[in-house]
Amino acid sequence: MNEQQIFDLCAVVREQSLGAHQFLRHGHLERIYENSLANRLRKHGVNVRQQHPLNVYDEDGTLLGEFFADLLLENELIVELKACRQLVDEHTAQVLGYLRASRLQHAMLINFGTPVIQFRKFILTDLFRSEGKQSWGAEEPPVDPDSCA
Repeated sequence: MNEQQIFDLCAVVREQSLGAHQFLRHGHLERIYENSLANRLRKHGVNVRQQHPLNVYDEDGTLLGEFFADLLLENELIVELKACRQLVDEHTAQVLGYLRASRLQHAMLINFGTPVIQFRKFILTDLFRSEGKQSWGAEEPPVDPDSCA
């Protein structure tokens, strides 16, 4: 997928998340929101994988293990869902670690646990990945992932 297609997919995710949040409100477990969003996205023709295992690699390419993405959309976009009072640095660190380790470029972090739904979008670019550095998209300011551990 090209960048515009990813951004279009993110717009669909935001739209469907808002719909799910308006219907369900806050107060449910994360799994309920995951199922609702997956259902809504599938109805829009999006390839959705729930609790999909993604490999985690060391910097030399050694396979270290796996993590489970709440949602993996079109094999390109990780969607991490929360149902908590507010997003904290540890949630951001988790998503940044997923991107860095899985070698995917795009992720969204969505919190359904507040009266007003919260969204964050993350982008890891190839230019900085090859130099061992990270560059994050304009929608999310730089964060030192090590300070969140």
